[in-house]
Amino acid sequence: MRLPLIAPKDLTTEQKPLYDDMRKGITSNFNDFIAVREDGALMGPWNPWLHEPAIGKAIWNLTLAMTANATLPDKVRQIAILVVGARYNAAYEIYAHIAVAEREGMPAERLATLVADVKPLDLDKQESVAYDLAYALSRGGTLPEPLYRLALATFGQHGINELIYLVGLYALVSTTLNGFNVPVPERD
Repeated sequence: MRLPLIAPKDLTTEQKPLYDDMRKGITSNFNDFIAVREDGALMGPWNPWLHEPAIGKAIWNLTLAMTANATLPDKVRQIAILVVGARYNAAYEIYAHIAVAEREGMPAERLATLVADVKPLDLDKQESVAYDLAYALSRGGTLPEPLYRLALATFGQHGINELIYLVGLYALVSTTLNGFNVPVPERD
């Protein structure tokens, strides 16, 4: 870990409002995995965001907007997120979203295949299109036109917008995690 975790007692006046907002959001939306140390310090991508509160607040607001305005099925979202995590080999992202996907009932075989950066054979149509879109975008370049049209037909304009933004958000999360070498907590 390249940035020390910040205990609540050590927060600056600029960090405190962001910490409070993130802690509230983590408790409400991100509780399938360990994200808070026993002393209250935030782990995962939240700690680096807290170190730069002006930038961290903007990223946190995007994260909240993507969560609050989600219309895609969670299984579709988790597949896209895990594809990005696997592409970036972002250990904490993979750890956290495996926990979320397990809660949603995603089978272990599918999870193992996804994090191996391979397309599972048991995906339904929406899941398959989400996988292909996330896979293509996370490798760089323009999304191929046939795939864009297929995703548009599958999810509608709002849905494809959401999926593209989700891939971008988790590319940012993955880059943050990898850049600061954020560790994965021990699993129970």
